[in-house]
Amino acid sequence: MNTDTYAVILAGGRGERFWPMSTRRRPKQLLALVSRRALLADAVHRIRSIIPEKRILVITSADLQDAVCHLLPDLPKANVIGEPCGRDTAAAITLAAALIKARNPKAVFCVLTADHVVGDAVLFRRTLKEAFARASAADILVTIGLKPAFPSTGFGYIEAGMRMAGSSRTTFYHVRRFVEKPNARMAERYVKTGRFYWNSGMFVWSLSAWERALRRHCPPLERLLDTLTPLAGRTGFNAGLKRAYAGLEKISVDYAVMEHADNIVMAEGVFPWDDVGSWSALEQHFPKDGHGNVIVGNGELMESSGNIVVADNGLVALVGVDNMVVVKAGAVTLVCRKDRSQEVKRMVEKLRHRRDAHPWL
Repeated sequence: MNTDTYAVILAGGRGERFWPMSTRRRPKQLLALVSRRALLADAVHRIRSIIPEKRILVITSADLQDAVCHLLPDLPKANVIGEPCGRDTAAAITLAAALIKARNPKAVFCVLTADHVVGDAVLFRRTLKEAFARASAADILVTIGLKPAFPSTGFGYIEAGMRMAGSSRTTFYHVRRFVEKPNARMAERYVKTGRFYWNSGMFVWSLSAWERALRRHCPPLERLLDTLTPLAGRTGFNAGLKRAYAGLEKISVDYAVMEHADNIVMAEGVFPWDDVGSWSALEQHFPKDGHGNVIVGNGELMESSGNIVVADNGLVALVGVDNMVVVKAGAVTLVCRKDRSQEVKRMVEKLRHRRDAHPWL
């Protein structure tokens, strides 16, 4: 890749659906959930052969900045930026764009997420490189859509339009529309058409294309970019960032830009991919025993099937239990039905109202 290419990794989420292992001090992206490396470390390792660490930026929350620096010692500390408060993905991307613009106004950058699992890193990097080539050559916003492995109700979808001409091994399409997470019936219809792809939340565009998109569709973020760029690398940057963020509304990149822009191109991703959204997703990444159980750590099961058991210490034993998630993390044990694992986030919210809950969250 040339010296104008940068990567932005968004790592500010709380991963509350992975409570009790994921906590405020050590959220999902800092955990080694599916490999020996933490999810965020995997995200950096996956791209370092095409984008060096000095051009990889991580946007996280201010209270996780030190932990991220510790996890990624090869990244320059100046490349790990802590947001003073969460303002969703559009602001985080614009913050990164300001820092990149201060370094290289001709830059082209990708936006990745810290908690994705990619099964074929070589194919992923090839797709990313070819998306960079497209984004460098035209005023377009490239998104990566994943060919659905099944009719998921947990992902948003992208409807692909006309195929674009070109000689790259990756297929590119004009984008017709983005759609929200569907119900099961609609997800099946989407997949049957062959036109719909999972919305991965991964993007590639030039700095100039992002600036034009903000000017047209989200002027408050264009002003944020203009405010932060001259402050980058200066002693007053953190104070200026805090002031600028205070008045921003929360808005995702999809709502701010992608659902309005008419110059969006989709790169077809055919590599295995998962965003590991809840405990039930571990079934896709670990072998099962003869009764369909996934056991991570020390577990002993008797007359039990279809369970997910995670123990970071001690022993978890199940007798006559089916289709459950049981997680033991420190002093906390979670037990829930597997089909309700998405609702763990609601339990975290409920616990916040308990005066004695701080050590568990």
